[in-house]
Formats: sequence, structure tokens, C-alpha cells
Amino acid sequence: MTTPDRIHLATGSTMGNAKLNIGDANGFGLEWIFRGQCKWTRYKNLDALVIKGPLTHFKTKVVIFSGAGNQYSYQKIRGNSYGMWIATEINLHHDNLIKEAFNRTLASKNRKIFWDLNPCHPNSPIYTEYIDKYKKLDEEGTLLGGYNYEHMTIFDNINISEQRIAEIVSQYDPDSVWYVRDILGVRSVAEGLIFPKFASVSQSRNNTMLISTDEAKQLRASGKFLSINIGVDFGGNGSGHAFVCSAITQGYSDLIALSSELHKDKDIDPEILGELFVSFVKRMLREYGAITNVYCDNAEPVLIRGLKKSLVKARLGNINIGNAKKYRINDRIYAASTLIAMDRFKYTPDAKTLEGAMQTAVWDEKKIDKVRLDDGTSDIDTLDAFEYSYERSIRYLVDKIPVGDDE
Repeated sequence: MTTPDRIHLATGSTMGNAKLNIGDANGFGLEWIFRGQCKWTRYKNLDALVIKGPLTHFKTKVVIFSGAGNQYSYQKIRGNSYGMWIATEINLHHDNLIKEAFNRTLASKNRKIFWDLNPCHPNSPIYTEYIDKYKKLDEEGTLLGGYNYEHMTIFDNINISEQRIAEIVSQYDPDSVWYVRDILGVRSVAEGLIFPKFASVSQSRNNTMLISTDEAKQLRASGKFLSINIGVDFGGNGSGHAFVCSAITQGYSDLIALSSELHKDKDIDPEILGELFVSFVKRMLREYGAITNVYCDNAEPVLIRGLKKSLVKARLGNINIGNAKKYRINDRIYAASTLIAMDRFKYTPDAKTLEGAMQTAVWDEKKIDKVRLDDGTSDIDTLDAFEYSYERSIRYLVDKIPVGDDE
């Protein structure tokens, strides 16, 4: 209504989606805000809502509508210049369109961008490449122009009565991932989850698996820990380096993830990797007093020797470093799933990267057999490191698992 720019952009995953969610929106969209002052038409052979009336001080404003779901969608807006851009379900937009829309608004006099989306995969590029990146830059004070983020749930919808909200909520299992995603609006994966119970409980308001670091330290001080092991997975093929420390309690009753770290730079210098590892080991020693063993991915003998040298250099050469057994992945997964189902798995806030890895681990839907998806959307490195830390005790933690070496 006040911007000096004349032409603006509205996009959705499809043209129909853009018109319904932004134009109509059940009586709350642009055509209703400007009712009596706008009309749907074609502008320069593009679908548009043309607005002119008292609210725009009788100046013509044109909102171009476009689909954005495929790799060629950007071609419809290329060459044009827009003032503001509003996008609905931005996570369903193709990245080519997103980049092009940014470029098309560079010359606007009042540049503002509005996005909405429903919660999706926590590692979706719309978070990692845009929303979370902008949040970080804004917090650092380096994002000029500002950033606003608002998280809303069904409870914030003033058009739905309390009775109707109660009816809808009652249809969901509070311990399900669907409740976490649809009712609480938390970023989560719902389809094909490897650890569905972990994903739902860890994101619920009553996370019974999470214990404080002080509680874990008290367990150690009271002699409840049978062993404390560290698993190490080395980066390769675009992955990162992961360290995970876990403890097994007396009688093999519980598995507790104490801490985890992920270093995403796969090309990190081996000497620096050694320093990071030593730092992790020292922190575990300070907090828990001892480390029983370190088990590493045996595919990287050179890097293992580097870690040993780093420990010796730090006067920690007494810590035993060995190769991971690398039992079958599904045996390792079954063991963790069983412990979770039996409420025998706990973790501390210091195992944040492991929490994220377990929340997003999924099966590969393209495979007939159950195969863990490894395409970069899940943190497989942290999962591997975690499994290396406890796999030698699988047969004692969970009965009747005929563990065997991975192929």
C-alpha cells in the first residue's frame, strides 16, 4: 500500500497453490484485503492480481503469481524486476527459483521478502542454506536489513475455537512424531524413521530419555558405570568426523550417550583432527574420570595412527585405541531400537549432535531390504561413531542378536 515499487511477486509450489494460499487464503488473502479494488488478469502474459484503489492511493500495483516447484520455474520470472516477494510453502520451492527471486528484487526501492512453511526435515536446505543461516548472521549482527522469524502452531490460530482445537489434538497420539510435527510444529521427519520412538519422545515436552550431565556424573561417582567408551568415525565422501562417548551401566542394564561432537570439514588437517580428538578426550576425562577404550573406523588406519600419536603427545598414551568391530549396521540399529523401546537408553544435553542424528535417521525407501539412507540428509557419521562405542557389548545389552561383521 505504501511501497513505491509497482510490480511484486507471489510464488507457491504451483500456480494454483500460490493463488489459493496468497490470493484467496479462505478470505484472508490479497484479493480480500483489497476487495473491490483489485482484479485477476494477465499482465504481460503472466497471471497477476492488479490492485488500484484508496488503499494504494489510486496507484496501480501488480502482483505477479508464479509456480516455483520445478527446476525451470525460474524462467518465468527471469528478466523482470520486483519490489517485494511473498512465497508460500517455501520449502517446496526449487532452489533455482529462490535464487532467481532474490536476484529479481535487488533493484527494489523497498525490498522485503515474506516466506511461510510447514515444519519439514530438520536438515532441509531451506533451513541449512537460508533460514538458520540468516538467524546466525542476524545474531552476529552481520545481516544488514534484519531478520524476523515467528513460530506458530494450531493453538495460535484465532479462527479455530478451543473446542475444535481440543477435538483435533485428541485425534493424535501425544507420543507420535505426527503430534510433534502437526500439533507442536517442531521440525521433524515422519516417514521411514529408523528410531520413531526416539524421534517422538526426544521432541516432546516430557523427554524421559534426557538426563542432566550432573546426573550422569553422579552415576559415575557412585560406581554405576561398567565402562566408558568413545567411538570415532572419520569423514569421507562429503561426510564429517564424529566423536561419541557412551557409558554402559553395571549389569549391562542401560546405555547412556554422554557426549558427541561432529566436525563437518571432511578435509580437515590430520594434525588438527588429532588436537580436536585430544580436546574431546580430555573433556571426558575431566567430567567422568576415565575412558575404557576408543574404537575407530578401521577403514582409516593412517588417521588412527595419527590419533594415537596425538594422545601420546598429550601424555595420554595409556588410553587404548582399537578398531571398531563394525558389526552389521542393522544389528547395531536393532540393539539401539530395543534399548529405546525398553526405556534403557538415556542421553545428556551434551550429546546434541547424536540427538539430531537419531531424530532424522531414515530407511532408504528405494531399497527393498531395510537399508539406512546415506545421502547427506542424515548425520550417518555420528550414528556410526555412536554404534562403534557400544557395539562390542551388543550381545550382553540385548539377548538373541547374532552379531556379525558388516559387509
